[in-house]
Amino acid sequence: MYIRILAAIRPLALIVAVGTAFLSIHTASAVELKWAAQNDILTLDPHAQNHATTNNMVSHAYEPLVRFDKNYKVEPALATSWQSTSPTTVRFNLRKNVKFHDGTPFTADDVLFSFDRIRQPQGTMQIYVGGVKEIKKIDDYTVDVISDKPNPTLLNNFTTFLIMSKVWCVKNKSEKIQDYKAKEITHASTNTNGTGPYIIKEWQPDQKLVMTANKGWWDKLQGNVTDVVYTPIKSDPTRVAALLAGNVDAVTDLPTQDVARLRNTPSLAVLDGPEVRTIFLALDQGSEELKYGPKGKNIFKDVRVRKALSVSIDRVAIQRSIMRGLSLPASIMVAPGVNGYSADLDKVQPADIDSAKKLLADAGYPNGVEFTLDCPNNRYVNDEEVCQAIINMWAKAGIKAKLNAMNFGPFIAKVQNFDSSAYMLGWGVANYDAQYSLQSLVMTRTQGADGSFNFSKTNNAKLDALVEAMKGETDKNKRDAIIKEALTLTRDEVLYIPLHHQMRPWAMKQNITMSHNSNDAPKMYYVNVK
Repeated sequence: MYIRILAAIRPLALIVAVGTAFLSIHTASAVELKWAAQNDILTLDPHAQNHATTNNMVSHAYEPLVRFDKNYKVEPALATSWQSTSPTTVRFNLRKNVKFHDGTPFTADDVLFSFDRIRQPQGTMQIYVGGVKEIKKIDDYTVDVISDKPNPTLLNNFTTFLIMSKVWCVKNKSEKIQDYKAKEITHASTNTNGTGPYIIKEWQPDQKLVMTANKGWWDKLQGNVTDVVYTPIKSDPTRVAALLAGNVDAVTDLPTQDVARLRNTPSLAVLDGPEVRTIFLALDQGSEELKYGPKGKNIFKDVRVRKALSVSIDRVAIQRSIMRGLSLPASIMVAPGVNGYSADLDKVQPADIDSAKKLLADAGYPNGVEFTLDCPNNRYVNDEEVCQAIINMWAKAGIKAKLNAMNFGPFIAKVQNFDSSAYMLGWGVANYDAQYSLQSLVMTRTQGADGSFNFSKTNNAKLDALVEAMKGETDKNKRDAIIKEALTLTRDEVLYIPLHHQMRPWAMKQNITMSHNSNDAPKMYYVNVK
C-alpha cells in the first residue's frame, strides 16, 4: 500500500492505493451505493479515536472477535466460539484460514498485538478492553482473555475491539497508535489492512471515502453492494439536494426540517429508528480557573451554577422548534435501548428561569456568569442551532455565554487537549450498556479505560465506587440497581447536562433496502440495491 498526497495545502488529503492482487475486480455484476452523511471520519487508525462515524467506517475493513447481528445479539466473527473456563477467563477459538487484505494470515499473535496496541494512552478506545488484565496465547488459534474480575460486558465491548495485523504494523512502523490530538499522521492513520468485508481504496478527507468488496472475505455479504462511495456533506440543504437530484442514493442523518418533505417524495423511502445517543453539555469542573471564563475560582465547581445552567434550558422547546419532534428530552446520560436506562429517572423538569437566577445568586453570582461554549457544527443533528438556542435561553437568566462553533475534527482535538471550558458532545453507547457511558465519561480519569473520555475533569469518589462495583457484578438485578444509583448521582450532581436523545431517520431511493442501526452505524454488507 502507498499514499499519494493530493494537495500541499491539505496535508491530510490522500489516496489509499491497494495492491491490485487484493482489489475486487469490477464486473458487470458490480453494484455501487453512493451514500452521504454530515461528517467525515477522523482517521483510518482503528484504535485512535472513539468516534462513531470513524468506528463504523473502519469496521468495514477491520473486524473484531465477535460482532452484533441485526438484532444487536453477539455472534461469532474472527472467533468461532468461546467458553468461560473460570469466572475471570474466557477462551476464544479463532477462525482459521482468514487472511488480511495484504494476504497475511490472521493468528493469535494479531489478537495479542492489537490488545497491547489499543491500550496505549494516546488513543481513546481503551474502554473496549476495559477490565481485561491479559490475553494469553494458547496456540495459534486459541487465546484466553483474563479479566481482573468477572466481566459482564466483555462480549459487548469486544464488538468494537478491532484486530490489526502485527506483521503489517511492524513493517509500516505503526506499532503505536496515531496521536490524533497532536495532529500526527502515520501509515495506519492513512491506510488500512484488515480482514473485513470491504477494502478501503481511497480517502480524501472532507471529500469522499471509497470502499470495494473484499473477494477473499471469509464470510458472505448479506446484501449485494460491492462498491461504496461515502461523501461527507456538511451543509444540510446541499445534502438533501444531492439526494433529491439522485446524485447520492442514501442519506443517513437527515436535517429535521426536511424529513416531512422527504417522506412525501415518491422516489424516496424514509426508514425510522431511534439512536442510542445522548447529546449533552460538559463543563470543566477540575481546573482551578477556567481558561475561557471568568478569572478567579472556577464557577463550575459549584453545583448551584451547574444546576442553574441546566434548569434554564427549555428542552421541550428545543425538541419542538429545532428538532421537529425528532428527539427525546433527556435528564440522564443514557438513552432508551441501553441496558440500565430508567424512564423514571429520565423525567425532564420544565425550564425555570427564576430558579436559575436564585441558584446563581446563592452561589455568589447575582449578576450572572460568563464563559465560552465550544460546539461542533457538522457532527450532531442541528448541533450549532441547538447550542445557539441554549445560549439565548441562558441569557434570560443572566448567563452570558459566547458560542465558538467549528468543524468536528478541530473541535474534538481541542476538547482532548483540555482546551475547553464548556462544550457540547454526543455519546452513542456502542455496547448497549450504561457502564460504557459512566466509565468513559464520568469516572475519574486514569491512563486506562476509566474516564477515557472525561475531558471535563469530573471527580466523584462515590460514583467511581459505583462504577467499579458494576464492572464485576454478574447478578443482573443487583447490577441494574447499581447503574440506577450511578445515573441518579450523575443527574443530581449535574456532572453533565443532558439535552436530548437523538432520533435518527434515514432516507434512500425506493430501490434500496437498508437495515436501521440504533448505534447510527449503517453496515454496507446488509444493503441491497434492486
